[in-house]
Amino acid sequence: MALVAMSFFGPSLSFAQGTQPKAFSSKIKTPNTSQELMNDNKPSAKHEKVEVKEINEDGEEKEASTNFSSPSSSQRRLRQHGIGLGLGQTFLLGNYAKYGQDKITADLLYSYAASYSFDLLVDLHMSESKDQSEKMKVMGLATSIKGRVVEYDNFSPYVLGGLGFYAPTARRKINGTYKNTDQKMTFGVNFGGGLDLRLNDEFVVGVMGQMHWPFVTKQDDQPDLRGYYFKLLITGMYLFQ
Repeated sequence: MALVAMSFFGPSLSFAQGTQPKAFSSKIKTPNTSQELMNDNKPSAKHEKVEVKEINEDGEEKEASTNFSSPSSSQRRLRQHGIGLGLGQTFLLGNYAKYGQDKITADLLYSYAASYSFDLLVDLHMSESKDQSEKMKVMGLATSIKGRVVEYDNFSPYVLGGLGFYAPTARRKINGTYKNTDQKMTFGVNFGGGLDLRLNDEFVVGVMGQMHWPFVTKQDDQPDLRGYYFKLLITGMYLFQ
């Protein structure tokens, strides 16, 4: 009897099992929650960027930044001062070239990071060159704005332009007699460009080319002094707050 009953109900059970829906299918992909939990516990650049907080003067916490990308090594600091030197060639041009020869000179530089894109640059320089019995001396205090074109890694190409004060003097031959020009201060413009390489948070090196164009220096008893000069410098800056 048992065999007869099993043979009678066997097809029905097989049919019911075949039509009963499967609870889970091996082809259905379910989220790996354990893996996600492990990933959440791992420190990442994105999470660290969001979780960084600052404490203001009132003792309240606030997020330092909402940028999810990791910070670049070339990111600059605001309100940072810099002092340095520029060493290179001074090329006398125009009428200045008649009274002196090109010469290796040094400039004193000061910078201030006003924003992420623009810096204030101050250039103090003086050089004197001779050509036989004639002489040309240029002095200037030039202020300019550096506009950074792009920040790529630690490289920062830039353009610059501004105004300044100049006091050029010359010893030149006039009607067979050598005369010194009157030393008078005049206004002028400057413009150029360059490239900075940030070594670390404190030191920056680079190259800079800058044209200085003083306005005409009026003279009382001889022809006015006019000309311009170009500086090609290797620069080094020390940065501090």
